[in-house]
Amino acid sequence: MLDDGCEFEAVGAAMRTYAKEYAAGKNSASLATEVHRSAYAVMGKDPYYAMKIKADEVAGEFLEYARGYVESSDDRFAAAVRVAVVGNIMDFGIGLAIDRPEQFRERFHELLDQGVGADDTELFRKRLENSKSILYFFDNCGESQFDKILIEEIQRLGVRVVGVVRGETILNDVTAVDAKRIGLDKVLDRLTTTGQFAIGVDFSKIDGDLRQELDRADMIVAKGMANYESMSDQDVGIPKVYILRTKCVPVANSLKVPADINVVRYSKS
Repeated sequence: MLDDGCEFEAVGAAMRTYAKEYAAGKNSASLATEVHRSAYAVMGKDPYYAMKIKADEVAGEFLEYARGYVESSDDRFAAAVRVAVVGNIMDFGIGLAIDRPEQFRERFHELLDQGVGADDTELFRKRLENSKSILYFFDNCGESQFDKILIEEIQRLGVRVVGVVRGETILNDVTAVDAKRIGLDKVLDRLTTTGQFAIGVDFSKIDGDLRQELDRADMIVAKGMANYESMSDQDVGIPKVYILRTKCVPVANSLKVPADINVVRYSKS
C-alpha cells in the first residue's frame, strides 16, 4: 500500500520477529503485535491511513439507514447490536471479510439480514441493566461508525460509556485521531486509549486513565476479533461481551461456532 520501496525490508523484519517470538501457548494478538512493531519500524508511516478514511466514508453512507432500522424496530437495543456487529466485516485482506472499503456497499444489507448467529444479546442487556459504567473497546475504522448507534442505545439505559481506542496507529484500527474525525468523542461520555502500540490490549501494562476507568467499570464491551484474541486470555474481574464476526477458523473454533457468522458472546471471566 505504501509502494515506496520498503516492502522487502519490512517483510523481512516481520518474518524475523515471527520466527523469534513464535512459541506454543503464546497469545496470537501479542505475537502479531511484535510482528507489526518490526514492520512499522521499517516503514515509518501508516500504510492504512487512506483506507481508514475511505472506510469511514463508506460506512457513513449507511448511517441514516441504520438509524432508521433501529428506530423502527420493536427492540431497539437488539437492532443496534445487530447493526454494530455488521460493521466488523470491515477487516481487510483476511479471506472471510472484504478486501477494500467499497465492497462493504455490496454486503451491508446481506449481513444485516443474516442477523446474529450465536447470540447472547439478552445476557448483554441484563448485565447493562445492572451497570453504571462500561468500557467499550473499538476495533476497525468504518465499523466504529455503527458503534455510535449501539453506544447511544446503551446510554439510553442510563449507563456511562467510556470508549477505548488504540494508543498508537496499528492496522486499520481506531485511534484517538480517527475517533475525533468521525465525531465519536462527542457520542461517548469519555474517550481514552490503551496507551499501547498493540493489537488488542495487554491489561498488565495499562495505567493512568484506563486503569482508573477499568477499576470503575462494571463490564467490558469488546468489538472485533483482535480484542477477542487478546482479552479472552486475560481475566480482569468483570464480565466481557465480545461482538464480532468469525472471520477465521481458529477464532470460530475457540468460540465453538461456525466461521463467517455474527457473534455476540457474553463471558463472566
